[in-house]
Amino acid sequence: MLGTFSQKDPLNEHIQIDIMEKPFSCYLCGTCFKQKQTLTRHMITHTGERPYACEFCAKSFAQKINLQKHIRSHTGEKPYACEICGKSFSGKSNLNQHYRTHTGERPYSCGICGSSFSDKGNLNYHITTHTKEKPYACDICDKSFSNKSNLNQHIRIHAGEKPFSCETCGKSYSTAKYLTYHVRMHTGEKPYACDICSESFSTIYHLNKHIRTHTGYGTKGKK
Repeated sequence: MLGTFSQKDPLNEHIQIDIMEKPFSCYLCGTCFKQKQTLTRHMITHTGERPYACEFCAKSFAQKINLQKHIRSHTGEKPYACEICGKSFSGKSNLNQHYRTHTGERPYSCGICGSSFSDKGNLNYHITTHTKEKPYACDICDKSFSNKSNLNQHIRIHAGEKPFSCETCGKSYSTAKYLTYHVRMHTGEKPYACDICSESFSTIYHLNKHIRTHTGYGTKGKK
């Protein structure tokens, strides 16, 4: 009779390696981390604690890095510059998103209709046009929105807050999007081009409006 040989269980071996590489685990959800300080930061996502407060507007954050990013909205600091056109941004993620306007990359695709987007947030917003879901309600007027960002923008209308100011003329806006549209009036930037005739526009709204002159229906997604 042939002898039998024991073999290591590949799954168990993988788990042991993972435990050695990430020895700090969250007792609430089981997520593992390489460093204890990373686990500590993660725990705040469960407790809802926001220990880092903005000295300008009293808004608070769970992580120090998010506070630092937020403060730049007050100071106007933009340390991340595009190597292609020189335009600067307050956050690295904003710079990466901007790069896609040069490369044309749209890595985020809708699983329902196939539309693609340069930013994951725009994809998530687009998906709500299919589901019609609006889970974020205003406490003041009960108006509902498909994402938290739009709710926060709406709340500024009640508060009269306009934290986004144009560096050229000083005009202020309640959202970064409206400021971006305004700035293009100064720069002449028109990043939205028609695939049919190559005419360009400063906003997706005006591009869609133009496309209807060709097809009768605007099909472009937000960028």
